[in-house]
Amino acid sequence: MSKHDAPKADFACKPANPLVNPHADPHAEAPACPTQNPRDLKHEAERARMIIETLPYIREFAGQTVVIKYGGNAMIDENLKQSFAKSVVLLKYVGVNPIIVHGGGPQIGQMLKALNIQSHFRQGLRVTDGPTMDVVEMVLVGKVNKEIVNLINLAGGRAVGLSGKDGMLIRAEKKELAIESADAPPEIIDLGMVGEVVSIETGVLKSLMGVGIIPVIAPVGVDDEGRTYNINADSVAGAVAAAIRAKRLHLLTDVPGVLDCDKKLIPSMTSTQAFEAIERGVVVGGMIPKLQCCLEAVLGGVDKVHIIDGRVENCVLLEMFTPCGIGTEITR
Repeated sequence: MSKHDAPKADFACKPANPLVNPHADPHAEAPACPTQNPRDLKHEAERARMIIETLPYIREFAGQTVVIKYGGNAMIDENLKQSFAKSVVLLKYVGVNPIIVHGGGPQIGQMLKALNIQSHFRQGLRVTDGPTMDVVEMVLVGKVNKEIVNLINLAGGRAVGLSGKDGMLIRAEKKELAIESADAPPEIIDLGMVGEVVSIETGVLKSLMGVGIIPVIAPVGVDDEGRTYNINADSVAGAVAAAIRAKRLHLLTDVPGVLDCDKKLIPSMTSTQAFEAIERGVVVGGMIPKLQCCLEAVLGGVDKVHIIDGRVENCVLLEMFTPCGIGTEITR
């Protein structure tokens, strides 16, 4: 039989076959045939055009590593948590290698309160004694980290949770904090088991990414004597991005980005402008350590760093795959 003699396919809608679904009603009416409504077709064509417009950005980031510091309201709001996990999985499927570094300050605070352990801050850093460090590690590594891993895996990805102890991923040392005063010697503050990054063992991350796994890192480090340290998540993210030569570092916050003196968004800054903003007092409060982290990452070899509003759904995708992006971009 030639292809011209082959029976023609019957594309007419037919009743559902009860053998396919044993609960189907054989007397039920056949579903209506789908129609090509011109309006629907135009809408779908618009969606296809929008997908095509992302091609230059997908091509730019394919095969590249992107570090995302996950924190703030994006870790609390259920809808934002789900959209973040799906965004991370989408990045992986289009060829980007995401690495997640997460915080967990509010969750730590809740657990300390439940256990009646007093906690206080100096210069924005939690003073961490032995009992507090146990809670920090328990919450960050045992609870928050695994929740994020689970969300990503349920969204279709393959994520593995890590702390700085795994494969000696984050080598740390005790952080020294001195407060300068114009009319007195510097005040040395003992922060307890608060640390800063000495080095990142990138081989652990590269091994995981090499087999398609998304690393999710809790910011707990360890020194050569095995002592555990609580480290600022922004600092860990910056150190990881610089060590692995990431193309981008994204810091999710609860503000639109870096604001000027008039509280207007600064869309782009060079490293020099960012340093001057800190020196002149344009940037204040919690944005100072974030901007310092950005400067260290950029000077350490990261192409660009973005401070973006994690309260915006799909904020990472908006920054990476749209012409305008969102938040503040810091470059060399």
